[in-house]
Amino acid sequence: MEFVIGRKTERNPVGALLKYGGNAWKYVGGVFIITGFVILSYYSVIAGWFVRYFLEGFRDSYGGHLEAYGEAGAMFGDLTAGLDAFLLHTVFMIATVGIVALGVRRGIELAVKVMVPALIVLLIGLSVWAFTLPDAGAGYEYYLSPDFGVIADEWTDILPAAAGQAFFTLSLGMGVMITYASYLGEDRNLAKDGATIIGFDTGIAFLTGLLVFPVLFSAGVDPADPGPSVIFISMTEAFADVTGGRLLGIVFFGTVAIAALSSAISLLEVVTSYAIDEIGIDRWKAAVGMGGAIYLLGVPATWDIIFIDLLDYFADSILLVLGALLLAILVGWVAPQVAVDELEKGIGDLGGLGQAWIWAIRVPIIIVLIVSLYLGLVEYAEFLSGDFADWLDANL
Repeated sequence: MEFVIGRKTERNPVGALLKYGGNAWKYVGGVFIITGFVILSYYSVIAGWFVRYFLEGFRDSYGGHLEAYGEAGAMFGDLTAGLDAFLLHTVFMIATVGIVALGVRRGIELAVKVMVPALIVLLIGLSVWAFTLPDAGAGYEYYLSPDFGVIADEWTDILPAAAGQAFFTLSLGMGVMITYASYLGEDRNLAKDGATIIGFDTGIAFLTGLLVFPVLFSAGVDPADPGPSVIFISMTEAFADVTGGRLLGIVFFGTVAIAALSSAISLLEVVTSYAIDEIGIDRWKAAVGMGGAIYLLGVPATWDIIFIDLLDYFADSILLVLGALLLAILVGWVAPQVAVDELEKGIGDLGGLGQAWIWAIRVPIIIVLIVSLYLGLVEYAEFLSGDFADWLDANL
């Protein structure tokens, strides 16, 4: 859906939805702009954490750090808040702005051509190394043996989390694919391009699991804790206990930092493209201006992690799914034939497959998105009345 709208209109999300659906739909495009804006504000802070952990490996072994801090949790709390977190958030946003300001070909395309192959090579090398660890088999068994009973019992928690993860990792619901597709020629097979993206994305995610779980099990670290603790606390404990952990940690955190930069570039390009097309300013001013505003929104997150949760729950559970739902209504019910005609460019006559795609959007996809959005709203309300309310009581 995002591909056909982007290529058909050759515009940023606001201009694309205006051109495709009419004046009222430009506000839906605004949802995509706001989503990318919010996500990048705290994503940059987290990316700064990866850079910090990467640099810490050069300063001392991860085992030495744990001796200094007492435990990985204390190390995480110290390194992810305060002046250092603020400075690394600043540096990361400067790097992102610089690449986007150079343009699509001189900046974004050139950077991604270097970063993505490097990411894949590093992950393959790390996964091969993890295979040699003593308890790798136990890690693989845990990773590759899903408990379907848990899925059946806890689907109301799992569905919005899974939807948010799928949208986040594929850059959906935030205008990235609309913006990138606006640069594609009509000879491109959009279905093939979409399948390629999904294949690479899923493959890299699967490969990461083949690295993470053997390392955790070999170090005797519990892999069950969700969220940032898996990457920063559990993996740091593991690097402290396995042979060659210092080098592994440097490569691992460096790899994730590379991946974070490639994603940040995509997010900033969305809002930059909006400023260029709709406001009429040049690329350098758009990248610096939008990047600066995003940077300021993320500053509170360098002070306390609660602000990351506040922004992440809002973007991940609500905005991403809301944008996709509205887009599905536009494509499936308002202008379906325009979408089919655009999809057929570069492919040929789809026949009944085109209508099957539209009906898949109209019914099952919209139903799943509505349910996911409802569950996301409930989850966000629980966070606001729970953890965030407790933080306000303790700090104000």
